[in-house]
Amino acid sequence: MNKIILIGNLGRDPEMSYTPNGVAVTKFTMAVTRVGKSSTGEKQDETEWFNIVAWRQLAEVCNTYLRKGNKVYIEGRLQTRKYTDRNGVERMAIEVIANDMEMLTPKSAQTPAPSFVGGTTSENDDLGDLDDHPF
Repeated sequence: MNKIILIGNLGRDPEMSYTPNGVAVTKFTMAVTRVGKSSTGEKQDETEWFNIVAWRQLAEVCNTYLRKGNKVYIEGRLQTRKYTDRNGVERMAIEVIANDMEMLTPKSAQTPAPSFVGGTTSENDDLGDLDDHPF
């Protein structure tokens, strides 16, 4: 079984892009802090950083609602991939492929998402008053 569960804070705003086939992918970093004790017994925080990748609908949700500093719950799996950097050196990246996300920052403390000016954000604006529909 390959499963990871993380609770932490976004290190930067999510960045969404699309594959050549039109599939949404969103990437962001997440800091997870663990409180422990040093060898002298003093309280010590240790922070680890994780690269998070979300696909399809979850990618769109993450891009829309998450912002730098937000506390989130991420559940997913670890994936390693090899790539060649700018200098031609082969490297390995470890990423968390998210399959579930829950926002833990209260709405009152969240940074507002960017607003859309000059257009609508809903594809269903032509429905008119929803009270007229049986659903």
